[in-house]
Amino acid sequence: MKTMTGWPFLLLFPLCMDLEAIEDGGKAGGRPDIVLVQAQAQPGSDSGCYGNRQVRTPNIDRLAAEGMRFTRAFTATAMCAPTRQQLYTGLFPVRNGAYPNHSKVKPGTRSIVHFLRKLGYRVGLSGKKHFGPPDSFPFENVPRAQLGKFIGRKKGEPYCLVVTSHSPHLPWTEGDASAYDPAAVRIPARFVDTPQTRASLVKYYAEITDFDRELGECLAAVKKFGREEDTIFIYTSEQGAQFPGGKWTCYDMGLHVALVVRWPRKIKAGSVANAMVQYVDVVPTLLEAVGGSVVEGLDGRSFLGVLRGETDEHHDAVFGVHTTRGIINGSPCYPVRSIRTATHKYIWNPKYTEPFRNVLIGGRDKGGYWNSWVELAKTDANARRIVEGYQRRPEIELYDLRSDPFEQKNLAGTVALSGLEASLRGRLDAWMRQQGDKGIETELRVKAHKSVRAQEGKAGKGQKKKAGGKKKSAAFLRPS
Repeated sequence: MKTMTGWPFLLLFPLCMDLEAIEDGGKAGGRPDIVLVQAQAQPGSDSGCYGNRQVRTPNIDRLAAEGMRFTRAFTATAMCAPTRQQLYTGLFPVRNGAYPNHSKVKPGTRSIVHFLRKLGYRVGLSGKKHFGPPDSFPFENVPRAQLGKFIGRKKGEPYCLVVTSHSPHLPWTEGDASAYDPAAVRIPARFVDTPQTRASLVKYYAEITDFDRELGECLAAVKKFGREEDTIFIYTSEQGAQFPGGKWTCYDMGLHVALVVRWPRKIKAGSVANAMVQYVDVVPTLLEAVGGSVVEGLDGRSFLGVLRGETDEHHDAVFGVHTTRGIINGSPCYPVRSIRTATHKYIWNPKYTEPFRNVLIGGRDKGGYWNSWVELAKTDANARRIVEGYQRRPEIELYDLRSDPFEQKNLAGTVALSGLEASLRGRLDAWMRQQGDKGIETELRVKAHKSVRAQEGKAGKGQKKKAGGKKKSAAFLRPS
């Protein structure tokens, strides 16, 4: 069950707090403080400043008005644990070892905690962890009610505070869903319009608004107890939501994230960056921003020049990797790899002959809408296209994002685009080699989730019965 996300720390700030430490900590000069606030399972599109005028996000929007909003920021994996660990290490998922969900990085892997501590920073985390082993992420644990105390503590010692919310991850139970009208919400292109879909969307939007409240409280804490003018304040949205086409995919709904950075006197207020950046770039950017030296061997590279307004270019392509093996009710083996430029997306599905499965399809539809899509697909052609397209995909997908931002028209195999398709495949192959990623072989290194092992056990029994004269399909091979 999700924990409560209310943070009353501004009201409950202990009166016995050392007020002299607050005053000393508020003095300007020295290295900047860092606050990074991360939502959970929120795509980049779902806030007001990113164009979604249905969801109410006044604090996110205010932060964007005071800082820089990135339009092309990406995670490499649309799952929680791999996303967080690439963000903290500056290494892509397969290379750091945390490419399945609920996974850990390779022993000995260093993170932002090690890098900033060497520069004299206190580094704390409040909220969800979802990483390991502990030696790779030795954050100081900061209780929710003590954020102000952490921010204002110790004269002359800079800090980095990571605040990780549980919203808007399922179950969507926080916030006031009654503030939204199900009949008025617009249905995204990849969704099937049913009453259950609309009911789920308003609950999801309510959680985003509740996360926005949390973000506002963090902003207020920095203003009250910290050095607001000398603080790099970052908001980011982690990955796609638990809707088809979002989490567990390499579509933009899964990999495109929100990224807003405020740094008074350093970043122009209200600026917009179109540079392509990835989560692995955040660590080297922060290290350069605070005057640290370059850490050799990281996959990311600093985009400090973008923050300063010196350039609007960074990467010319970003990469995606998904591992279904290891997730709840996932496919026994369904790797996905992708490369995205400013104009096109190329996706490779090596096991395209098998159906894609995850927790939604596997019978634990906590959102309450997937079964309504399947039912409508029996009589509605558009619903059938969406449902079948999510479960059964071609080996190659190629999309022109300029005319098709929701990735609906697959152009793979188009003669006029054959050169581009070959070029993107070559670049993706080269990246996979650099990462030590062998596709299906890498996927099969992952221990299957217990729910998948159970299905594999049923399949084995089915094969034995088939050999004995009775034919029975494996449960995990039957399309839902």
